[in-house]
Amino acid sequence: MLNLFAPEVALQSFVLAFSSLFSIVNPVGSSLIFAQVAAAHSHGERLELAKRIGLYAALIMLAALWAGAPILNFFGVSLSALRIAGGLVVAASAWTLLTAPEAREARKQAEATRDPAGNTAGNLAEIAFFPLTLPFTTGPGTIAVAIALGSSRPAPGPERIGFYVGMSLAALAIAVLVRFTYGSADRVVTWIGPVGARVLGRLFAFLLLCVGTQITVNGVTDVLGPLLAQVGR
Repeated sequence: MLNLFAPEVALQSFVLAFSSLFSIVNPVGSSLIFAQVAAAHSHGERLELAKRIGLYAALIMLAALWAGAPILNFFGVSLSALRIAGGLVVAASAWTLLTAPEAREARKQAEATRDPAGNTAGNLAEIAFFPLTLPFTTGPGTIAVAIALGSSRPAPGPERIGFYVGMSLAALAIAVLVRFTYGSADRVVTWIGPVGARVLGRLFAFLLLCVGTQITVNGVTDVLGPLLAQVGR
């Protein structure tokens, strides 16, 4: 069994993906906005909406992790280029989260309170996927992070299996957190407050910046490594 599965790789991948996805999704901070959006609805309606958003978020993150990099490779985007571009996008998103969280909170507030027709959200069941899942909870930034994480997959073998197991479990864990923090949004607001959510968000934003930098470094190394080896001969 251990020959088919690398548990240490799965653990490392889980920690990396969980910290990265948590910082960009920020379920605790987003739940503060969700509480405002759903304030006019009953507790039961908020729970049902939280379940749907959690399910949709899991599907989006898993699709980006598993299929994002292969799809781009199909269109001729090399793995090295994907790592460099993805790492830069992740680092840029992290920098924005780290230096200007208020601007992102205002944008997410606007996304969450607008329905597909551009009007104030009314029926929560109709907006479970758009805009409350996409782009509010798991938007382009989350998708970019997931694709960048997926692009760092190892060579085929036990390590790749462990890699995808860890990444997938991290995505599911984030979706579960979204479901429970949104479902308990009122208690989250009381317990942590806006200041606590912002401090927590900046902590994970710094970790995300480090992840984006490392992904970019890996891509640059993939490109320059063979060239430097040829020059050294």
